[in-house]
Amino acid sequence: MGVLNDKVCVVTGAAGSIGLASCRLFLAEGAKVMLVDQTETGLKAAIQDLPPDRVAWQVGDVRHAASVKAFIDATVARFGPIDVLFSNAGNSGVIAPLEDYPEEVFDDIYQVHVKGAFLVCKYGMPKMNDGGSIIITSSVAGLRGDRGAYGYITAKHAQVGVMRCMAKEGAPRRIRVNTLHPGPTKNAFQDDIEMRLTPVLQRDAGQFFDSMIPLGRHASPEEIASCALFLASSNSSYVTGSLLVADGGMSA
Repeated sequence: MGVLNDKVCVVTGAAGSIGLASCRLFLAEGAKVMLVDQTETGLKAAIQDLPPDRVAWQVGDVRHAASVKAFIDATVARFGPIDVLFSNAGNSGVIAPLEDYPEEVFDDIYQVHVKGAFLVCKYGMPKMNDGGSIIITSSVAGLRGDRGAYGYITAKHAQVGVMRCMAKEGAPRRIRVNTLHPGPTKNAFQDDIEMRLTPVLQRDAGQFFDSMIPLGRHASPEEIASCALFLASSNSSYVTGSLLVADGGMSA
């Protein structure tokens, strides 16, 4: 038996690298998983080699309450009450000086990361079993500041506030709520950030990040998924209101 045997899990941002790696690991540990992402194409590609009897998928947009409610209700209808909510959807925006930073980009990033996490908790927690777990993907960016990344870094800090409130809300039902803070991770999301940051730094941004990380390298999506599994499972039964940092020592 796996550590998530027969547990019902919802993963947003499920077609991305960390989301999909987490879905695979949760399934390997016996879970039933609802994959949520913005496009049908991405979801259909993600589920190709996943066990069909323990997998469902639904297109969803965490910025909108009706969409969040729909995929939460669909999960319960398919599998029953939820045990694990993994709020993992995200976007990165732009890197620009303060006077040039577009307000609409700031708003959109905040909507996805902060309002999205709030809505997933708002509609998901009432449909959870007692003793469940909510995980919100933040970032090492939620522990520091960097020039030009106003939307992303502000939103990642704000997610910690959402988490801390939800942890108090969920405690009487033994529902644990924590944030997961990956450092730079080898995936397309990070590649896009580094491509845009390289001209700002006037040096290779990937090498720049590695020079800041004591372990000297980016994480793999599977390494971050292992941290999500810890928070999802009963191995973290006394962990709530906490920040789990997986950044190779970058923030030390």
